[in-house]
This record gives sequence, C-alpha cells and structure tokens, in this order.
Amino acid sequence: MDNLDEKTPPSTETHQDDQASIDKGTGSASSFTGEALVWDKAAERRAVHKLDLTLVPLTTMICDSFHLLSFLDRTNIGSAKVAGMQKDLKLTANQFSVALTVTYVLFILSEIPSNLLMKKFGANNLIPGLTILWGMVCACQGAVKSYSGLLGVRFMLGLVEGGLLPGLVLYMSWFYKRHDLSLRLAFVLSMTALAGAFSGLLASAISHLEGKRGLAGWSWIFIIEGVFTIAFGIFCWLVLPRRPRDAPFLTNEEATAYEKALEQDWQKEKEHEPFSWSEALSAFKSPHLLIFSPALFFNGVTLFGLAFFAPTIVGALGNSPNRTQLLVVPPYACAFVVAVTASLVSDHIKQRGIFMISIATIAIAGYALFLGSASKHVDYGALFLQVTGAYATAPFVASWQANNFLPYYKRATAVGWGFVMTNSGGILSTWIFNDPPRFRLATRLNLAFSVGIVVMSATNMGYLIWANAQKKKVGVEERKALDNEEARQRLGDRHPDFMYTP
Repeated sequence: MDNLDEKTPPSTETHQDDQASIDKGTGSASSFTGEALVWDKAAERRAVHKLDLTLVPLTTMICDSFHLLSFLDRTNIGSAKVAGMQKDLKLTANQFSVALTVTYVLFILSEIPSNLLMKKFGANNLIPGLTILWGMVCACQGAVKSYSGLLGVRFMLGLVEGGLLPGLVLYMSWFYKRHDLSLRLAFVLSMTALAGAFSGLLASAISHLEGKRGLAGWSWIFIIEGVFTIAFGIFCWLVLPRRPRDAPFLTNEEATAYEKALEQDWQKEKEHEPFSWSEALSAFKSPHLLIFSPALFFNGVTLFGLAFFAPTIVGALGNSPNRTQLLVVPPYACAFVVAVTASLVSDHIKQRGIFMISIATIAIAGYALFLGSASKHVDYGALFLQVTGAYATAPFVASWQANNFLPYYKRATAVGWGFVMTNSGGILSTWIFNDPPRFRLATRLNLAFSVGIVVMSATNMGYLIWANAQKKKVGVEERKALDNEEARQRLGDRHPDFMYTP
C-alpha cells in the first residue's frame, strides 16, 4: 500500500492550538503532558467517509427495525388500533392505554443498566441481540387473542426494547467526534419520524392480508415486521464493529489516524475500563443533567403522544382508515428534513441549545394553531408543525447529552437517564388523549410542555456557557498539572480543558 505520509503531510495538534480553541469556547484540548498528537488528516477524512457509508446505514436500519419497519410499540400499535385491533380484542379505551403504559415499566428500568452493561458485552453483541429478541416478541404480539395476552407481550417488549435506542446513541458517541455527532444521529434517530410516516403506509398495505391463515390484518402488521427485525438483527450481529479499530473496512493507517483524532476530541473509548458505581452515579451530580431533565420529560410527552395517536387525530378529521394511514406520511417526512438540515448547521457552529429552542417553538405554533382552528385543513397543517416540533428535536436531545458527559460510565448513565425521562413522559402521553376529536386537554398540555422545553433548554445553555467561562479562568500552572491521562480520566467533563457544548 502507498505510504500516506508521502502524499499528505501529517497534521500536528499542539497545546497552543488547543488553548486557542478553548479561548474561542468551541473546542477541547487534549495534549497529553504537553506532547503533540500527530496524525494523517487525509486518512482521518477517508475513515469518516467510510464510517458514514457503513456504520450510519447499519445503525439507521437497527433504528428502522423498531421504528420504520417494526415501530409496533409506538406508531404501529396506533396503526393496529385503526386497523381493528381494539375492536377484535374487545378493548376499552382505558384498557388500550394500560396496554401502552405496561410497555414502559421494564422499558424504563432497563435503559441505564443496559448502557452500563454494553462495555462488558460489547455494543456489537448487545445491540443486535436486543434487536433479535425484540423482533421475536413483536412477532408474538401478532398472535395475541386477549387483553391479558397483550399485557404480557408488551411487558416483555419493554424489557428487550429499553436498551436499544440508548445503546445506539452511546455507541455512536464513541465512533464520532463530538461535533460530528448530531448530523449522524439525525439520520439514525430521525428514522423515528420517517417510521411514523412509512409504518402507516406499510401497515395500510399489510392490513389487506385480513383473513389470511385465519389472522386479522393487524396481526399481520406485527408478525411480518417482527420477522424482518429478527433477520436484520442477525445480519447486524455479523457485521457491526465493536470500535473503530475493529472495523474491517478501515485500513491500518485510517484506523490509527481516526483513533488519534478521537483521542484529541476526548472521544476515544478505552478498551479496558473497570466499572465504577461512583463514576456512573456522578452524572446525577452534574447541574446540566438536572436542569435538562424536565425538558426531556416534556419532550417525551409530546413525542410519544403524537406517535401513539397521530393516526387517530387524522382519522378524527373524517377520513377512512386507509386514507388516515396515508395522510400521516407528509408531516413525518417534513420532520425528517428539518432534523437533518438543522443538525448539519448545529454541528458546524457547535451549538445545540439554540436548535432545541427554535424547533420547540415550531411545536408551540402548531399546538396554538390547532387550539384556535375550526377547519380540518388548518388542523392538518397544524399537525405538520406539531410533528416537526416534537420529532426534529431528537438528534439534539441525544447529542447534547452525549457531548457533555465524560468519562465512559458517566456518559452511559447520562444518555440512559435522558431516555428514562423521555419515556417517563411517554407514560403520561398514553393517558391524555381521551377527549376526541379535538383532544383539547392533550393539546393544552403539549403546548405548555413545549414552552417548558424552551425555558429549560435556554437555562441549560446558559449554565453551560457560564461553566465554560469558569474553566477558562483556570491558571496555566494548574492546567499544566492536570495535563495527563490520570487527571483526564478522573475529572472527565469537569477537566478545565474540556469545553461543554452549549
């Protein structure tokens, strides 16, 4: 193989360069004991390009497996409800809400433990394993014949599903530099938005299998999509790399350059890092976790409320079940475009909070418009704003958590906690859409919670800017004394050379 160093001069990142980055408030220093990190920037760019072409599609498809193609515990149970599930199982509205709520019991309890275990078992094993198990349980949901059976299946669904999204975010956070992350997560997590769209199309098509082999159309929705999830989980188990160094598509030069780039950005995952309860629980001592937690809860209420009931909202406008499935598509597609575009800008300017505020403001406008509307066409237009305002925040919520917590187990806890709070909001969302067709209680609550997201995001952004300003005041001698691996590992994101992303 050609010597890359002869083609592209290596780049040197010095302590002075890092300090200049700190002074701008946009970077993070990483010079170990004053020594320069040297790597081939061209090789780094090639590595990023290869990861984008392989890792992003793989993790996106895993997200697809329970959002786009197997979004059964969120959107497709709403689709199944429209397709006749509630009628066939003789469920009352209250029982349907209980069935949705049960999923969250073990779902919430499993999210942080799953993230903490990922280091031991490897994300390349744990994530595909959970995907396979989840597909199995989903397929079983199609054979449910009673309310009690539905409760049991959805309880198990929460157990295996809980670790998937937090695990994907944690996994991606160690494969990409901090300010390359939001765009990649937009493609991965915004499948939630496209899932809400295309799962409706898929459910509409599959529901035409009504009566085949004695099964209802809604049963086929769960069975077919569950089987696909199992197959794709097996494929991911065979090809998903544990860390950049293990990626078979990277040359040795590319892997070495990329690891050094991650190390400079505080993103290199250490291969042998013993578990520490104190490190894991230290996340709850971070003010920015506590400040942002209410916004995470509010976001969960708005996010999952729409996922559960968007087909019902559109159906209440006087459409047939099949037309309802189709009309749900455009708002979610709009949310996907907004999420990807805003994430691209967010990574470029190294800001998260301003985008949380801006997108939540879109949701506020949507809920206000719906409350004041007397036209079904205006209602449908308001749904575009509501879905965009709820779903396009996903990459910013996830990347903001991942960007600002170190070391490994502290980040694992913080990312897991973010999903705990979001899904706790999901529990509330199952109970507030109970006054169709206008859903005034839910709309007013979602309006208030969207305002809350704006307020808490602004507060969190202000705190992080203040914290960075305090770090810049650390003296040169103290900074030099902490310029070593032991101090970086011990202090994590509290290290004076680590700049928070506001």
